[in-house]
Amino acid sequence: MSLFNTVRKTIVPVHKEGYPFVAAFFVASLILGWIFKPLFWIGMIFTLWCAYFFRDPERVTPQDDDLVISPADGKVSAIQMVTPPAELDLGSEPMLRISVFMNVFNCHVNRAPMRGRIVSINYRSGSFVNAELDKASEDNERNGLVIETRHGQIGVVQIAGLVARRILCWANPNEPVDAGERFGLIRFGSRLDVFLPAGAAPRVSLGQVAIAGETVIAEFASTKGPIISRRS
Repeated sequence: MSLFNTVRKTIVPVHKEGYPFVAAFFVASLILGWIFKPLFWIGMIFTLWCAYFFRDPERVTPQDDDLVISPADGKVSAIQMVTPPAELDLGSEPMLRISVFMNVFNCHVNRAPMRGRIVSINYRSGSFVNAELDKASEDNERNGLVIETRHGQIGVVQIAGLVARRILCWANPNEPVDAGERFGLIRFGSRLDVFLPAGAAPRVSLGQVAIAGETVIAEFASTKGPIISRRS
């Protein structure tokens, strides 16, 4: 039994949204193998990559309402003061925006950056230019969440990318959310923007690799006590 538990904890689970894709790749591998045996192994390589893409590992999230946690795995691609998207209704004053770009090899499960209550969710259709470009914030398909926190309202925007064609969001307005809690997924390359009000200071650098649910990307000033963590 202990060996079974060890194996179960070692294998990273696949998110249920990936089941149909993994199954489709596997069936395609069988068909290709029936046509020409070496093609089966090529297909299995893509099947394993698909399972890897939809992986959903546990994360240990710092439980501190003054910390802002990365909502995505990937590279910090922007840290700047910009006006938030109009659909978020966060006003016209510039806010601190921290962007995390996900390539096709990153885990694509998105997590809430702070604890609070979801005020609104706003979807906007758009184009599919490279999500790493700055204009993607305005031109690309996106889905924005506004979360009420102890430091005011923050915005979290899921942005589709050049390859991404589907934004998934499982959260609902008026629901509570914990820092590090899963709320969505973007398929095949994308970006997440976090908009923070005055008082937040970045704790990452451009080009730094962030881990969703674990990396502290910003912090609000406060008198610190011990920081605890929660596994999710």
